[in-house]
Amino acid sequence: MNVLMTGVYGRCGTAVIDHLHDRPEYDFTYLNRSDRSDDHPYGGLDTVVADVAEADAVEAATEEQDAVIHMAAYPYTDGEWSDIFEPNIVGMYNALEAARKQEVESFVFLSTNHVMGMYEVEHSPELYEPEHGLVLDHRDPVRPDSFYGASKSFGEDLGRYYVENYEYPQQFYALRVCSVRMPEYDHPYGDAEQAVENGDIERGSAAYDKQVARMKAMWQSRRDFAHQVECCLQDDNVTFDIFNGVSDNFRRWFDIEHARTRIGYDPQDDGEDWDAPPKR
Repeated sequence: MNVLMTGVYGRCGTAVIDHLHDRPEYDFTYLNRSDRSDDHPYGGLDTVVADVAEADAVEAATEEQDAVIHMAAYPYTDGEWSDIFEPNIVGMYNALEAARKQEVESFVFLSTNHVMGMYEVEHSPELYEPEHGLVLDHRDPVRPDSFYGASKSFGEDLGRYYVENYEYPQQFYALRVCSVRMPEYDHPYGDAEQAVENGDIERGSAAYDKQVARMKAMWQSRRDFAHQVECCLQDDNVTFDIFNGVSDNFRRWFDIEHARTRIGYDPQDDGEDWDAPPKR
């Protein structure tokens, strides 16, 4: 399977590289705004250097692809509209148009939990405890918490429009990813430990415990994320659907039963299994 992946060198893209790049059934092409040097951990890959706001470059990279994994975006909730518009709105349109013109069958879109972010704003920090009881699934009303979240909601809607009005892409998968982290912080203590290293909080403080409680609910391990992406690539039943991207965390407030049933998502990790950060 020929697969184009955009926005590849962030937390989610590198998770796919780590777990799927060397698999013989996939031939990946990567599109990113910048390359990595050969001595970089992710250097030496087949990378098209281009911006997703450049329609011609995206279309050229999409030629002869069987699937697109579209991750390129401005990813921060504090972004202004001027930050969001080109990468998240224009870039999404360009990627879908390229898939339509090049007759790409499958389109996997990296959406975000921030499409539903106002639920967390309303219910936190009590939401981080397992007894809270809120569970969100793909049928609940969207409540974006930012221009970023709203742009991803737009991407989901645009994907539905394309599969229902054009011949290609034939399948569209939106993954509302919760919290994937780089390898050194790929555990539910990751955010808190990084904040300690940055001098923002102290280990053992209330702020530290709050970070851990949230991540024990929101963590999606890198292997679970890559597995979920592969579930989409291997599926041939879905036309359009939305799936929450989170590990099988005991205290999660995002449903994964829909992903289990529809695409065979079988996460291996649970934040509750951790009672301390890994030793370095």
